[in-house]
Amino acid sequence: MWQHNYEPLGGSLALSAPVAALPIVVLFLMLGVWRTPTWKAALAGLGTALAVSLTVYGMPVGLAVMSTLYGAAYGIFPIAWIVFASIMLYRLAVHTGKFEIIKDSVGSLTDDRRLQAMFIAFSFGAFIEGAAGFGAPVAVSGAMLAGLGFNPFYAAGICLLANTAPVAFGSIGIPVTTLAAVTGLPVLPLSAMVGRLCAMISIIIPGYLIVVMAGWKRAGEVLPAIIACGVSFAGMQFYVSNYMGPELTDILSSLTCIVVMVAVLKLWKPRTIMRLDGDNPVTAEAKKHSPGEIFMAWSPYLLLVAFVLAWGEPAIKLAIDTWTNGVMPSFLPKAPTGLNGVMVPGLHNAITRVPPVVAEPAPYAAVFTLNWLSASGTGCFLATIVAAVVLGVRPATVGKLYKETFSQLSYAMLTIASMLGLAYLMNYSGMTSTLGLALATTGVAFPFFSAVVGWLGVFLTGSDTSANALFGNLQVVTANALSLNPVLTASVNSAAGVMGKMISVQSIAVAVAATGMTAADESRLFRFTIKHSVMLMMAMGVISVLFAYVFADYVPIVAPK
Repeated sequence: MWQHNYEPLGGSLALSAPVAALPIVVLFLMLGVWRTPTWKAALAGLGTALAVSLTVYGMPVGLAVMSTLYGAAYGIFPIAWIVFASIMLYRLAVHTGKFEIIKDSVGSLTDDRRLQAMFIAFSFGAFIEGAAGFGAPVAVSGAMLAGLGFNPFYAAGICLLANTAPVAFGSIGIPVTTLAAVTGLPVLPLSAMVGRLCAMISIIIPGYLIVVMAGWKRAGEVLPAIIACGVSFAGMQFYVSNYMGPELTDILSSLTCIVVMVAVLKLWKPRTIMRLDGDNPVTAEAKKHSPGEIFMAWSPYLLLVAFVLAWGEPAIKLAIDTWTNGVMPSFLPKAPTGLNGVMVPGLHNAITRVPPVVAEPAPYAAVFTLNWLSASGTGCFLATIVAAVVLGVRPATVGKLYKETFSQLSYAMLTIASMLGLAYLMNYSGMTSTLGLALATTGVAFPFFSAVVGWLGVFLTGSDTSANALFGNLQVVTANALSLNPVLTASVNSAAGVMGKMISVQSIAVAVAATGMTAADESRLFRFTIKHSVMLMMAMGVISVLFAYVFADYVPIVAPK
């Protein structure tokens, strides 16, 4: 069994960490400096990681290959699958002409582009994040804003910025429940602390979006809507996460925010209306549609909501998983625990992780969850099929839309697979742990750098869930060694990690594909989001320091076992 070595160069963390960072440096240079398309940058980063893992870390070739394939498979399913289904649903709405009615119905609430962006990118996007996650919010909201006439670049950028604070409780709270499972800390204290951290960011994100989009002066013109949006979401996010748990935090927060925003838009109008370049004034008469027409136009998205909520319901999910586990082919090496778990051949438990990343030496599991029927992407895809039946679309047309969607997302899927292959290879070789341990040597400054660790994890994996699985235990081990509250550092891993979502190569690829931009726009989008990502991550780091040393009484305490 091959064993991790986190200090492969001369037994020195100071020498090993810069080498472990080489794949990340390559990514940043290719995207931010050389302006390379994301799929090329991802492949270059993967190639660099392979070279480092084999030559510096001494990882056996078979383990390196299987780690990469495992990550690539996870990138395709479930991540690319849910993005594919979401974009196909959007294309169906456009093909049937229903999206024009959706545009008019949103315009009937407000024709101010600032308020439309806030309503769709933040409020509606947060609901999709809570129900589905894994790239769906950017795919759905970005496509909707682009369809409404927004500049595709700004549509993508706004949706990436908006998809931050809700991410920690996305996909029915999976990031927090995963964090609890990895660290051994109780779910509710973690949920409470993550909620306290995220609520402080959620309350400013709607205003932040509008300032980025229109500037301070024009943001001030819609201040009542900004306050209503931020306070309604953050207030409910704080309450649910602290007193109910993580599962329904995003769902209830976003629904509250949507109701409040609809009421505000019905009762209040800004003095000046902001439109986009080339917008044509539209009369109220031209925008009128019957309630039945509006309902039918929104039916694909209503079905999407219904399916993702049903697919996220634990009882339904368990029933589906139990059935699919029973019909899984016998030749697949099933994992001894968990439904639909398949042990990755040649990788599962073939690597030993060692302290201080884990409390004691332990085999590194590699179990691929093949929940093909209960996956959120499958729920989205079934919603698309049912919507096609409801709207009277012929099967041949559905097949054509399927092919067109695959063609549109082909490079995005290659990017996602390559980046997850890179992330998993860095995880299983020990490179990511080397970087985490290097940041953990910062001593009393660690509460700030714990935010950097979480941010780095989400940048690499594109997933707060994966970052929590990767670094959650490292945060706890380091906190205990430094006499810090482990609930704080574990929670910061998740809450600060979400700031890395907007610069993850996977998210950028999804945003570009959803809004119809070209590969040449990907590096431009990365350069746009990186400054906001770093600034918000640093803000979370400062908040973490304040909770560690000034407001420590406001951090939940868990008695040691």
